[in-house]
Amino acid sequence: MPRPLGELEDAVMTRVWKWNRPVTVREVLEDLQQERTIAYTTVMTVLDNLHQKGWVRREAEGRAYRYEAVSTRAAYAAALMNDAWAQSDNPAAALVAFFGMMSEEQRQALRDAIRIAQGPEEAGQADSGSDTPATPAENPGSAPEGDGR
Repeated sequence: MPRPLGELEDAVMTRVWKWNRPVTVREVLEDLQQERTIAYTTVMTVLDNLHQKGWVRREAEGRAYRYEAVSTRAAYAAALMNDAWAQSDNPAAALVAFFGMMSEEQRQALRDAIRIAQGPEEAGQADSGSDTPATPAENPGSAPEGDGR
């Protein structure tokens, strides 16, 4: 698992992910300068560091580089969540606590994601009353309301 991005790395990667195309140091610099005072060389160093860490790939264009994200922000978030979960001494309890922090919209997004991840075959089996009952971690929305979660 890659280490979490630092504050400036995240600000740079946010733009690379949002624009979803190869970007130059100058483009990132000009956008960042709308929020903060920052030097060209600082942005260039951050993008070089991100390249060395494997977050972006770069292609020479004249004397400069164009940088492009290697993966998506969603993949980054998933890797962070997976790393945090893997470090828990009680993964089930960590999931229950995580679900308890979620808004109803987030829980619905989780239910939708589980249906997508299961695919049509597994989802059909789950809906047809399979012999294996779903655990709360597999079906977080199945707990009755008001149970303290």
